[in-house]
Amino acid sequence: MKSDFWKQRNVLITGATGLLGSELTSTLLKRNVNVTIIIRDSSAKSRLFLENIHKKTNIANGDVGDFNFVNRVIAEYEIDTIFHLAAQTVVRIGNNSPLSTFESNIKGTWSVLEAARLQQKRITGTSSLKAIIVASSDKAYGTSKKLPYDENTPLRGLHPYDVSKSCADLITQTYWHTYKLPVSITRCGNLFGPGDLNVSRIVPGTIISIMNGERPVIRSNGKFIRNYFYVKDAVSGYLKLAENIEKSQGEAFNLGTTNRFSVLEITYLILKLMKSKLKPVVLDLASNEILDQYLDISKVERIFGWKAKYPINLALKETIEWYEKYF
Repeated sequence: MKSDFWKQRNVLITGATGLLGSELTSTLLKRNVNVTIIIRDSSAKSRLFLENIHKKTNIANGDVGDFNFVNRVIAEYEIDTIFHLAAQTVVRIGNNSPLSTFESNIKGTWSVLEAARLQQKRITGTSSLKAIIVASSDKAYGTSKKLPYDENTPLRGLHPYDVSKSCADLITQTYWHTYKLPVSITRCGNLFGPGDLNVSRIVPGTIISIMNGERPVIRSNGKFIRNYFYVKDAVSGYLKLAENIEKSQGEAFNLGTTNRFSVLEITYLILKLMKSKLKPVVLDLASNEILDQYLDISKVERIFGWKAKYPINLALKETIEWYEKYF
């Protein structure tokens, strides 16, 4: 980390109540950053509130899809760094509710980027916007026969959630190519960690089921292969890109680990760590989901020397401990 990079920074985080947003907010506050967060819906169970992280931030209540609102927030708080994380992030919900997913993931992205462009246009000199990191997803690639996916893999989402991430990714790219807005794009594997309230996801869903003495449920056949990426490692990757925006701008970076687990493998690993003898229920019902998907992360390692540090067992243990404390 550059020792003085975050000094007196005014950072805006969208999606701060989510898994990644809560961890990023907490990390930046520890570095004495002025953090402003946009919140549309608040949940008492969000880590942001459970751990009172929000009390040290500036809170702007509104929707990232409301362009005038976002424009006002960026100007009022003199934002110079943006982490745009807000999105509808559940594949199943995306497929069931395509319009709301497009509204959140596509409109929310152009709203933030256009407000940032206008802010940059209004301000000249060193106080201009310095860095914007936009969360895309490995799902933006869609399905490809070539594995692992590298950053040159075409964005070919087919189903609503995947398409929404492909579109948001491409919109972000155009703001660099057309306006030279200092944007960098992240494409992450399956995130997990303390504070994930999307219990339909395999890691939190399995942990909570075991805590309740219930058999964990797997919607798919359990054979899908994924990278599982700890949220603390994800935050370090996001910060690395922001701190090196002169090299990362205009580029997309896969962030993740080299681990690859099937859904059944990660489920049994959690069962083992929690010393449970329960057996998972395999429904084999998941349709419109990408089968095998994992990332080539050599680009970010080659350019920035960045690597995920947390072993999977330690990351899962810390995650389990959080749910045992708060649920």
